[in-house]
Amino acid sequence: MNQPLLKQNKQPSFPNEQRKPLINIERKFRPEIEGLRVIAALLVAVYHIWLNRVSGGVDVFFVISGFLITTSIISTINRTGKFSFRAYITKLAKRLLPSVFCILGIVLILSWFLLPDSILSKTIREVFASMFFYQNWQLAFSSTDYLDASQMKSPVEHFWALSIQGQFYLIWFLVFTLILFIIKKYKLTKVKTLINTILGVLFVSSFIYSIYLTAVDQPWAYFITMTRVWEFSLGSLLCVNLSSIKINKYIATIIGWLGLIGLVLTGIVFNVSEMFPGYVAIWPMTCALFIVLSGTRETKYGIKRFLGSPLMVKLGGISFGIYLWHWVILEFYRYNVQETPGVVVGLLIIISSVALSFLMTRYIEAPLRSSSNNKYAFSRLAILGSINILLIGSLLTQMYIDQSKPQKVMDTKNYPGALAVNNPDDVPDEDPLPALSDVFNDLPKAHLDGSNQGLKESDLKVGEYGETENYDATIALVGSSHSEHWLGALLKATKNENYRILNITRSGTRFSTGYSDDDLKGIWVNNALNYLKNEDVDLIVSQATAADTSNEKIQQQMIDQLQFVKDEYDIEVLAIRDSPRYSFNVLESLETAGLEETIKKMNKTDNQKDESFWKQFESENQSLNKMDLTNYFKIDGKYQPIIGNIVIHRDDRHLTNSYSESFAPIFKEKINSILKNN
Repeated sequence: MNQPLLKQNKQPSFPNEQRKPLINIERKFRPEIEGLRVIAALLVAVYHIWLNRVSGGVDVFFVISGFLITTSIISTINRTGKFSFRAYITKLAKRLLPSVFCILGIVLILSWFLLPDSILSKTIREVFASMFFYQNWQLAFSSTDYLDASQMKSPVEHFWALSIQGQFYLIWFLVFTLILFIIKKYKLTKVKTLINTILGVLFVSSFIYSIYLTAVDQPWAYFITMTRVWEFSLGSLLCVNLSSIKINKYIATIIGWLGLIGLVLTGIVFNVSEMFPGYVAIWPMTCALFIVLSGTRETKYGIKRFLGSPLMVKLGGISFGIYLWHWVILEFYRYNVQETPGVVVGLLIIISSVALSFLMTRYIEAPLRSSSNNKYAFSRLAILGSINILLIGSLLTQMYIDQSKPQKVMDTKNYPGALAVNNPDDVPDEDPLPALSDVFNDLPKAHLDGSNQGLKESDLKVGEYGETENYDATIALVGSSHSEHWLGALLKATKNENYRILNITRSGTRFSTGYSDDDLKGIWVNNALNYLKNEDVDLIVSQATAADTSNEKIQQQMIDQLQFVKDEYDIEVLAIRDSPRYSFNVLESLETAGLEETIKKMNKTDNQKDESFWKQFESENQSLNKMDLTNYFKIDGKYQPIIGNIVIHRDDRHLTNSYSESFAPIFKEKINSILKNN
């Protein structure tokens, strides 16, 4: 992101005889960096708007930010001989907070009128996180929650990068405070060597950690601060050493254009959202370095002539706002008009972002940034921040009032759910439940009480429900979230039975033979097997296929695991065919596109690719009990988002707990027939 703060000072340093500089760095204005900023911002916007991909532009912002903030810090030390936290943080706040508070306030106002109910609470949390610069951690925890990762994106999700920058600036204050302390304490003269050593250690350690964590937990690695420090460090190292790097003008011309072309292609060549910030991020980093190095030479056909042109420099000055505004406009458009903008609408979004950024910079940011009266500036910031807090409080109050209103009871007559598929015309006309604002949080009990296993854990966690003493039988629900979402049906089906119910589930982990023993998923599966071997379990209920793949090997590995438990542990098995999965968020579509359009989208593609495997399994395997519930997701042969006045899906593949519970009579009959016949 572009911050006006990070423009390099055009004024010369104080003479050496007045004050000895920390180290000598180039402080001249670099117009090509301004142009690089706007290229990065526009790449982010273009990839978001039309390609629905991540461009790698944010990584370039991080390199530029490292370069420019290091220039600013060293220049301040060279000029004053000291490094004051108060002056440093005051300058940052005056340049960052006006735009941030302004945009977040507008988002809150628009959210009240234009945001789908189901995304409102998520947006409020993320606005608050963005105000206090921890949005990246908010998203990190959300992205590693398997069921939360599929929720709709908020209009402020992109603030994660700004939060990392804010945290980085604080880290860099500590780094240079440490450097000054070491220099003064030990009277060091080789200052540049010390700075390079410390920055080099940060670069190497963060880069290695980034590669490791991207390989083992990429969603977590993508958002956390430590995996991004190397990108800032790279820019800082470039700042410290740029004056020592000499290249001829021909090489400068070539690498400059190569850098720009490579940067534009980053999001096409790589799936950035799934591969970054590991070693693949070296690509856009190198592109940015090429462009900066190219700008050290004046060449007739070099990239500097383009990036340093008056128009690009002007746009570079507002690129921070372009980055922040484009996503806000895009998401509100998607929620209220259509998912993917056309060429004309996309261009209008970009033009609007430029216009809003210009107005915001000129009339809100610039007056506070340039004000020499800190009391005036911070009183205005306090007003903006207070307005946002009041808006957040008002939205939360309204949500609380809405949720406190008496809710209709889901009786089987008015809300039969799955039981209505055979006689849909007999269902009374009622507003569907849960309310769309509550659907996303309509979760299985195991997910609410924490007995579902998280993606980072392999130790077994078992949830115990129903009768826990003197029970007649034990039923274990085993597998991934596609097993877990049947817990509602299982608990309601056995409510009046003397059964103990165990939940043994782990998000994203099928009960399958397809994992290696040293993989977290494989370790968990082995732990589950050991538990089942030693525990008195009468029946295992589990997802037996994956509807999003026709790969028979994947399907067979689940059957093999269930067959193993049946044969080796002598435990009865109820194998459930996977419920339908979709290529879009059903809840989001219901709120933005409406019922009829959602039904059309649901029936355009193959939602159950396990069809041929399941038919073969049903005809050939006679030792496992089976249950295919596919017909309970259709009316007249068409998949539906709402049946029997109950909303079926909370995202693109998981059932609401309410719809799961409507299967209780079906599960009760099946389970009792299995247990009472054995």
